Amino acid sequence: MTKFSLGLATAALALISSNADARTNMRAVGSSTVYPFARIVSEKIGRANPRLGTPIIESTGTGAGMKLFCAGVGERFPDVENASRRMKASEAKLCVSNGVTQVTEIQVGLDGVTLATAKSTGMTGVSLRAIYLALAKTPFGKTNTSKTWKDVDSRLPALPIRVYGPPTTSGTRDALGELLMTPACEENAGMAAMKKSDPDKFKAICTGVRTDGAYIEAGENDNLIVQKLEANPGTIGIFGFSYLEENAGKLKGLNVNAVTPTYASISGFQYPGARPLYIYLKNAHVNAIPAMRAYAAEFTKESAFGPNGYLRSQGGMIAAPNNVRARSQNAARTLSPLDFKSLK
Repeated sequence: MTKFSLGLATAALALISSNADARTNMRAVGSSTVYPFARIVSEKIGRANPRLGTPIIESTGTGAGMKLFCAGVGERFPDVENASRRMKASEAKLCVSNGVTQVTEIQVGLDGVTLATAKSTGMTGVSLRAIYLALAKTPFGKTNTSKTWKDVDSRLPALPIRVYGPPTTSGTRDALGELLMTPACEENAGMAAMKKSDPDKFKAICTGVRTDGAYIEAGENDNLIVQKLEANPGTIGIFGFSYLEENAGKLKGLNVNAVTPTYASISGFQYPGARPLYIYLKNAHVNAIPAMRAYAAEFTKESAFGPNGYLRSQGGMIAAPNNVRARSQNAARTLSPLDFKSLK
């Protein structure tokens, strides 16, 4: 056999192998906050319709998941992105550049970015200003030298600032910067002016987190943060409300601006860290991956994501308002593509 013939034979075998191994089971990547809810939905689908298979759910973090999701169309790429924040315009641009031109956005519930600590820790709450001054790498443009919580707020105890939180790939990290750090930062007149004159510098100063050991990136496993807090009283962790609720016997949530993180305060958006949760479907994959429609439909059943749904009783999900749930159910039925121009 000539080298040319051998090459053709090898290519043919590769094509046959590719077709034989074509993936039909659903694969989702993304948020560690959405992960427990997605697992519950996935297992429900697998039990109800074994022919669809149980969707594979991976906890990669929202940002890392978006990169995987937007990397292309085809069996090598994920079908669904679970997200603890809305898709960014820059991510939509990446999607389009790789041929992912139609994506359906579905809001599946609410969550709160919570600060938690061991029950024995002598703190009950913090202000948004204290959070910013404690965690910002350069608060108001100056190097952060604060060592204790008392350094940033005289009313707080002199406990060392040691906070376990999500990495830069996480949507919870983005929400920490946007919801719990930026509001205090932009109250400063100079920073408010910078927001208009130099948005990139403003964002860096208002959301950039310390790298001197006061803030410890704990990866995408929020249960690991729970273990760290339980073993190290006096430390604080940052994660989604469902993890706090699940571990209420071990941990307590800190009030933020005198608002306690609860189902009611998050669902009513009184709690400063309240945020929506999403799933994104790659429309080009829907016909090849039957479980995608089932995933969207199951996630948006009233018996699943409603106020009395099983995602509340089994996972602690906070239901979105009625009008939002109705819009989500319609999106799950029609799979209408998201207008990328609406993103920031």
